Amino acid sequence: MSPRRRRASIVFRSAIVLGVLAGIALTVAGPATLTGLLPYFTIQSTVAVGLFAGHAAWRAWRGRAEPPSVLKGAVTLYVTITGVVYHLVLANPASPFAMPQPERGLVEALGNQFLHTVVPVLAVADWALFDPRGRLRARYAVWWLAFPLAYLGGVLLRGLVTQTYPYPFVDAGRLGYAGVTVSAVAFAVAFWLLGLLFVGVDRALARRRPAPLPELSRPDPLAARK
Repeated sequence: MSPRRRRASIVFRSAIVLGVLAGIALTVAGPATLTGLLPYFTIQSTVAVGLFAGHAAWRAWRGRAEPPSVLKGAVTLYVTITGVVYHLVLANPASPFAMPQPERGLVEALGNQFLHTVVPVLAVADWALFDPRGRLRARYAVWWLAFPLAYLGGVLLRGLVTQTYPYPFVDAGRLGYAGVTVSAVAFAVAFWLLGLLFVGVDRALARRRPAPLPELSRPDPLAARK
């Protein structure tokens, strides 16, 4: 990565970290509590992408190689799932799993948009603009399902104790375990296809990106800070 692109990636990734912090802080400023937010996939995925972006920004600042693309693809996929499921399923009145959207004050509404819109868009843009191309494989789309499936197991175990569920499509009390299984399979297939889309885009961008020209030997101001 050239020094100019490295500096741009640092700015971009810092914006992701700030977006995550702002989204959580503004949401907690409303009636929600931090512990009450923890069971939600939204919070877990945005925290994961925020931590990863912060780590990637630090590596870029130190002039080090990018983090593994398989991990970058994973956290980007998870936060993309957050945005897609929210807008197409949870906040969509036509969806069978639509959740009633409460009247939110300005602060809470901004936090909601940071978490479900701004951070996912920034994360996908960061992946598209700065991640090394041609490193993703089709099998990764299956590997990336591990966290959503583990999340589902944790939600169902928690539901046995609390009788509460963060999302209507995992509500075993209303759907029964058979209904949750059906919705889980449907979502897993959708997430797998979304993962394959990431792999396909990665390969398409790799074919279109020209080979980098040899860089002139000149001091890198970022590397000098090591």
